[in-house]
Amino acid sequence: MRPNISRTMSTQHPDNVRPPFFADSTVIGGDDEIKEAFYAFSHIDCREQLWDFEGKEVDNYVVKKLLTKYEPFFQRRKLGRDVFLTLRVPNPGVERGEAKILLETLESIPRSYDVARAFYGEDIAPIFEITLPMATSAIAMRRIKEYYRKMIVGRENQSIIAGDIPISQWIGEFNPKDINVIPLFEDHETILNAAKITEEYLKGQDIAYQRVWLARSDPALNYSSLAAVLMIKIGLQRLHLLQEKSSVEIFPILGTGSAPFRGNLKPTNAGHILKAYPSVQTFTIQSAFKYDYSEDLVQKAVRSLAASPRGRPIEVEEAAVLPIIKKLSEEYQKQVSLLSGMVNDFSRYIPPRRKRKLHIGLFGYSRSLKGIKLPRAITFAASLYSIGLPPEILGLNVLSARELDAVRSITPHLDEDMQDALQFFNKDSLGFLPNEIQKKTKQAVAMFKFDVDPRHKKVTDIIREDYHKKNLISLEENITRAASIRGFLG
Repeated sequence: MRPNISRTMSTQHPDNVRPPFFADSTVIGGDDEIKEAFYAFSHIDCREQLWDFEGKEVDNYVVKKLLTKYEPFFQRRKLGRDVFLTLRVPNPGVERGEAKILLETLESIPRSYDVARAFYGEDIAPIFEITLPMATSAIAMRRIKEYYRKMIVGRENQSIIAGDIPISQWIGEFNPKDINVIPLFEDHETILNAAKITEEYLKGQDIAYQRVWLARSDPALNYSSLAAVLMIKIGLQRLHLLQEKSSVEIFPILGTGSAPFRGNLKPTNAGHILKAYPSVQTFTIQSAFKYDYSEDLVQKAVRSLAASPRGRPIEVEEAAVLPIIKKLSEEYQKQVSLLSGMVNDFSRYIPPRRKRKLHIGLFGYSRSLKGIKLPRAITFAASLYSIGLPPEILGLNVLSARELDAVRSITPHLDEDMQDALQFFNKDSLGFLPNEIQKKTKQAVAMFKFDVDPRHKKVTDIIREDYHKKNLISLEENITRAASIRGFLG
């Protein structure tokens, strides 16, 4: 259906410090997200916008509103052919309370098609791809695809009353006839098994290409930032091998945020991310990337990513790397369990940036850690950066010099990422932390060379004092000040 896959996807991740100029308030929602989609297409040359139905109220008439409100632009740049909307839906297997939103979303696809056909005077599907978060199996993907085919499109030839006209004569045809389902793999097991699950999904289907999304934020939250990087590199290598053995092109998507902990993709280092993940086709352009830098810088970075050719993945010796992932994850989870109480308390003061339902995630996929709750990855990271403890450092103390060298050989960006993170380290905040964390943080910090940003240190000193004294107004103001210095919230 799609002639070429976009290199960048604008998303609605709430990691920005500054609100966009078109927003009515610091908390984006409602019609502001319609404006945001248009802004991504028209101002920063991002060819794809994620329309996220997960965890918030979403406008189901986005296609109609975009085409009618911005008619001149969309007459020139056709929605579904030149620029794209990709829907992210709740996963019924996990989010039971929102399961039927999936069905409502699928029902809206033919209606959006009719709107676009009336607008363009030709058959163009403005929406034809669905992202399934927390994907764990091929059957979960097939359910969505087959429900759309059989329960929505398939009913057009049925009659409601015996002997009466078919539904297609009464209501009209249902188009498009098929949709693509993009799995979003978010945990250790599914990222490493992404190729296996995808291969199973492709069996018996006539599919020209398959997009596969590997998360970056939740794996970092659950296993450590570095463990997330390593498992993603293995996942990408295995997906490339699947592409070589099958006749289906695989186009990976990587969920990169501006914080080093969540991917370290910002307008100032687009080339860096291409070297780190050469086989990725699509990188997410999240809110901090779009709104915490000048528009000119953002445009240049998006165009640079779009113009760069995709390559082969960095080769990974899996037998050597898998034990490192396990070792890192276990140590990280121990440390985060010691910090969870403080993080949960502090996270209440992180300013919201999207109108979302409150979502507290269960930390870790390891059974031994069930019951430890943390905020979502952006808020978690924002809490630790705000006190001067970059979360990238957690767990690294267990790596030997030899293991660190092995990691560097497949992550040439490691030292650069750590320098970007550790400039926000405040050694004076260590006394604020449990003794075990203090000791292990000192060991980990000693592994890297870096310079501390004195502006950020000064503000985190004030934040620490505000938190102790419960100066809440000042605390929230200074959390935002520190985030402005970083160029991202979390």
